[in-house]
Amino acid sequence: MRRLLSIVITLCAVLGVSAQDSTNMFRFGYLSYETALQSMPEYTTVQQELTHLKEQYQAETKRVEDEFNRKYEEFLEGQRDFPQIILQKRQTELQELMEKNIAFKEKSLAELAKAEKDMMAPLKIRLIETLGKIGRERGYAFIIDTDAKALPFINPDMGEDINQLVRNALQ
Repeated sequence: MRRLLSIVITLCAVLGVSAQDSTNMFRFGYLSYETALQSMPEYTTVQQELTHLKEQYQAETKRVEDEFNRKYEEFLEGQRDFPQIILQKRQTELQELMEKNIAFKEKSLAELAKAEKDMMAPLKIRLIETLGKIGRERGYAFIIDTDAKALPFINPDMGEDINQLVRNALQ
């Protein structure tokens, strides 16, 4: 993010100096990238699919947790009566089950992140292409994403809020 901000500042300085020397001032657009992304009709579908996938993983996680809890309760109830070798075997089984549950949770989180990245990729590509088209059509030097809060002030005489324009283009 700092690198992007450095590039934008350098670009503004260079273009600002040349703009002072002539009547041509550069123009730019700015928008909330996340708002634009969320305004896409496909975004809702992707979010519903991700929610459904997350619910499936949560249901499986609950199932294996319930299984572990049931076996642990059985172990606690019978531990006084078990011979040492059975006690050790049950402890080992519980330990292995707990490790498998932890591995499953970690893997499911990674799978959810990958699924989100894969499902959002076409939307992000479409948004970037739309921004490029709008930028070329309107003669912008660049388009700034205001989500990072790295730009506390944008001069509306030099830049244009393109949030609505992008929303309309993505519909």
